Amino acid sequence: MGATALAAGLVVVPSAFAATGSDGPGPGGNAEARGVQAAAARAAKEGVDWKDCPKDWDLAKPVQCGFVTVPVDYADPGGRTIEIAVDRAKSTGGKKERQGSLIYNPGGPGGSGLAFPTRITQDNPLWKKTAKAYDFVGFDPRGVGHSSPISCMDPQEYVKAPKQDPVPDDEADKRAQRKLAKEYAQGCKERSHGLLQHMTTPNTARDLDVIRAALGDKKLNYLGVSYGTYLGSVYGTLFPTHVRRMIVDSVVNPSRDQIWYQNNLDQDVAFQTRWEDWKKWVAEHDSTYGIGDTAAKVETEWKKLRAEAKKKPVGGVVGPAELLSFFQNAPYYDQMWAEVAKVWSAYRGGDEKALVEAAGPDMDDKAGNAASENGNAVYTAVECTDAKWPTNWEKWDRDSTRLHKKHPFLTWSNAWLNLPCATWPVKQQRPVEVGADKGLPHVLITQAERDAATPYGGALEVHKRFKGSRLITERDAGSHGITNVENDCINKRVDAYLLKGTVGGKDVTCGPHKEPAPQLVPSLAQPDAQPGGAALPKAPR
Repeated sequence: MGATALAAGLVVVPSAFAATGSDGPGPGGNAEARGVQAAAARAAKEGVDWKDCPKDWDLAKPVQCGFVTVPVDYADPGGRTIEIAVDRAKSTGGKKERQGSLIYNPGGPGGSGLAFPTRITQDNPLWKKTAKAYDFVGFDPRGVGHSSPISCMDPQEYVKAPKQDPVPDDEADKRAQRKLAKEYAQGCKERSHGLLQHMTTPNTARDLDVIRAALGDKKLNYLGVSYGTYLGSVYGTLFPTHVRRMIVDSVVNPSRDQIWYQNNLDQDVAFQTRWEDWKKWVAEHDSTYGIGDTAAKVETEWKKLRAEAKKKPVGGVVGPAELLSFFQNAPYYDQMWAEVAKVWSAYRGGDEKALVEAAGPDMDDKAGNAASENGNAVYTAVECTDAKWPTNWEKWDRDSTRLHKKHPFLTWSNAWLNLPCATWPVKQQRPVEVGADKGLPHVLITQAERDAATPYGGALEVHKRFKGSRLITERDAGSHGITNVENDCINKRVDAYLLKGTVGGKDVTCGPHKEPAPQLVPSLAQPDAQPGGAALPKAPR
């Protein structure tokens, strides 16, 4: 889930729905339960026809690709179907070491998991032990990427910049944003090929169970990050006896009164907190970046940059909205702290191109623009259809105005991102009541204390609802997605759980991972300085 969609930017059943047998009915009743049983049985018989991946998927051998067929509507399993794209890299260990498949979801809603198997093929050191035991399996959820992708507007129009400043100056600005949100919602209905009403987390959880069956696994091994934790929470509720191992990392609060409106309001507060952390770090490294030697001075420079870009967009395309889309990478991921600061510092030193390339659109990258628009469309479709949202504009206005006073970094941007849900053109569902008292094995929960996209309370809530779960807390840290961060206290426990099923007798608090090192700006670097940093993730949009 994310802020300007959760993979951002954003962006979760009473116990009566919890399964005591093979699965529970969940939303919609027993028809869906029978439908998923039928679809899973069919998938188990058919399996996956693994082949080399299509060249334009950018997944090199030995990663293999295939499809799994699922019903659009599980209440009508004999009706229309779609294909879900899956890929895998086989485990590296011997036959005796193999424990099945480990399926991954990176979040969103709208994120693709197809890059996950490359953690094996690219020899990711954090996953070497796990790779000996599991095939790493990724998939595009329904509506995403190669799985019957949906859309809400023309991708080139979606990325066109500069966009309106998300912070409104007056009522006219608000009316303009409301108009855009209503048009976007209608566009989702017109461009989603009849899938919109079926774009829900429970349906994606059912798809996940069909994928499990197609892989030949009797039980699911699963790693979900961000929104992927909500998908895992719903799966664990609907199919508790189908779970073997489950890790939920950076956890969405699954309470019915949180999904999804309140979760997004809570994000606004948490992003402000992590923004303050980053400004402090930038100030501590003023000798590198030259932006300001106190957090207050860094904030002053941010406001100045924002005001200047509003008056005259950088390169004609980077205004306040585009700046925010780029700068919010820093509160999301520690890995982006140095990169964002470096680009900003370079701009202040006269390098306008660096900021335009980082924050502006690439109108020639039509494939990338289509993927960005698709990701945002799925984010909107799932969150808006999963739950009922306020339809009264006065409530949105009142809540955002109140929050913006003390938490201005993200509040209005997040409001406009989600406002299509206020005029959603298909029926909105009632969220699953997450929880399982019987049949669900120990679930491992990992969470950083100061996570911006999924505040810490979400981990506590899932911990309470899944009896026997264990919580690993990373203290004084806030990066989003900590199972892929180098921290031995976390890494060794993740390995122990996946390899042996060990969760330990009590919850654990780990110290923070190492803070990112500052990256020298070329114009400020010494001649012999080596560039720092590793490959950096994109913030979900």
